[in-house]
Amino acid sequence: MTDFSQDAEAARWNYRPENPVGLNPLFSWPPRPAAVLRWYRGAWLQLTSLTLCLALAIATYAWFLPPLEAMQSFAPGWMVRVWLLNMVPQILVAGALHWWLYMRKGQGMYKKFDRRDLTQDNGTFTFRNQVRDNIWWTLGSAMTVCTVYQWLIYWVMANGWVPTVTWAQGPVWFVVWLFFIPMWSGLHFYWVHRLEHHPKLYKHVHAVHHRNVNIGPWSGISNHWYENILYFTTYFIHLVVPSHPLHLLFHIYFQQVSPILSHSGFEKIKAGKTEAAKTGDFFHQLHHRYFECNYGTSEIPFDKWFGTFHDGSAEATTRTRAYKKQMYT
Repeated sequence: MTDFSQDAEAARWNYRPENPVGLNPLFSWPPRPAAVLRWYRGAWLQLTSLTLCLALAIATYAWFLPPLEAMQSFAPGWMVRVWLLNMVPQILVAGALHWWLYMRKGQGMYKKFDRRDLTQDNGTFTFRNQVRDNIWWTLGSAMTVCTVYQWLIYWVMANGWVPTVTWAQGPVWFVVWLFFIPMWSGLHFYWVHRLEHHPKLYKHVHAVHHRNVNIGPWSGISNHWYENILYFTTYFIHLVVPSHPLHLLFHIYFQQVSPILSHSGFEKIKAGKTEAAKTGDFFHQLHHRYFECNYGTSEIPFDKWFGTFHDGSAEATTRTRAYKKQMYT
């Protein structure tokens, strides 16, 4: 077995993590309780996409989301507000991260995975510009589809046609469901994403997202209309599982804002000399470079179970290229 720190894959990146990509130890056997504790402590007790999205959800619910009773019938007031609650965080988080990392270049190349800059004057992209392309597909396509789905779910919740829960009714379930939403998101994403990599569907739909081999903050949900129609069906779980509007809000921001960070192209955000937050996801960065690997997330190890896991090593790249050749011939 080759030394990971010295293998050939390291030379293909500006920055590659020191160790192979890790997966959630919750699914390891024999059980590793200490490792599981470290994994979830790192996810929930630091500034990460999870904690950012939860904070956004709590603030939005407390100060901006209309009460459910106002959503019993479709009306412009609450519907426009829901649309703005999608648009504003998306623009602020993606815009701020893009400005800091790619316009101001506030931390240079520090922990940037790919050596290349984002693409300009390239006919592959709408408007011949990667960032403008990504902004269009994010704000035009993704925000439209997700908003329509949310209007429907809030309306159904408000009319009492699906099971709901409040803190007073079930405080334990209220908290447990918050913790399980990212896991459900990962499960749903794997199977939808795997479907989108069928050669025919990929060519006409998912290829829009995969124009972004070198990804940036606006790439996260820069998807074709049909892909967004599939991607955001993850929210329909709240029509089956007893939920509160706060659960849906957390799910919304995890599904929409979290990809901004995971596609940032940088592993960490640096403020001065301090690493302020974990952002980029090398697991998914590998997917964008090599396409036919790491279809899911590191939260549930579907890729390991089904033989498509890339841990960042040269050996895994060789295996992935062989799989891709077999898949397309």
